[in-house]
Amino acid sequence: MKFKLWRRRMSVSPPKMTIKSHSPWPLKAIFWVAVIGLGGACAMWLYDSGRHFTGSNPALDKQQFQSLSEQVKNLTAERDHYSTIANAAESQAMMDHATQAQLSSQIAAMEGENTKLKEDLAFFEGLLPTAMGNQGLAIQRLSLELQAPTQLRYRLLVMQGGKVGRDFSGNLQLAVTAMVQGKSVVLNFPAQNASASDKAGFKLDFKYYQRVDGILTLPDDAVVKSLQAKVLVNGQTQVQESAQL
Repeated sequence: MKFKLWRRRMSVSPPKMTIKSHSPWPLKAIFWVAVIGLGGACAMWLYDSGRHFTGSNPALDKQQFQSLSEQVKNLTAERDHYSTIANAAESQAMMDHATQAQLSSQIAAMEGENTKLKEDLAFFEGLLPTAMGNQGLAIQRLSLELQAPTQLRYRLLVMQGGKVGRDFSGNLQLAVTAMVQGKSVVLNFPAQNASASDKAGFKLDFKYYQRVDGILTLPDDAVVKSLQAKVLVNGQTQVQESAQL
């Protein structure tokens, strides 16, 4: 290395020089703008080529978006339509259920009334002149039912036959024959020492007939054998009827 430097110093020939041409800066700017534009064009071409390669089309995507939007609108409108129909059907079903419950209640009431009319009809059909007591009175359809160990339910009809000229007014008296602690006893209702309110339930006041229905409270361990019903006017028995349990 030192030999080359010494040789170069001792040599007469001058050192080599390189001459470079100097380009003006506007040309350089145009050149770089062209390079950048060309690069951008290549990038856009590559991007567009990639979209075509993957099957993506901007115009097609827009059409698909509009089509899907239209389908969503149609489905939403259809859903709202069916929802309205379903709500109306539910309201109608609730109204029908309420109407059915009301009709069922009316039918039950009519059946009860029909049963009473049948009982009244059976009473009139079964009434014979020999069954009439004083003043043309009769006791029909006498029945009793033990609903609880100490609860006896009774039903009967009291009728005034013949030519009815005035309203009948009297009292009902019931006598229950039962076994209490091994002894036969007769329980009278209402009792002699009963209050006025208790006696009011045995008051008879009618022109043609009166239906009587009630519950008697018996002593504990009472075993009912029979029931006798009497119609009294001023303490005098007008007619009487008995029934077995």
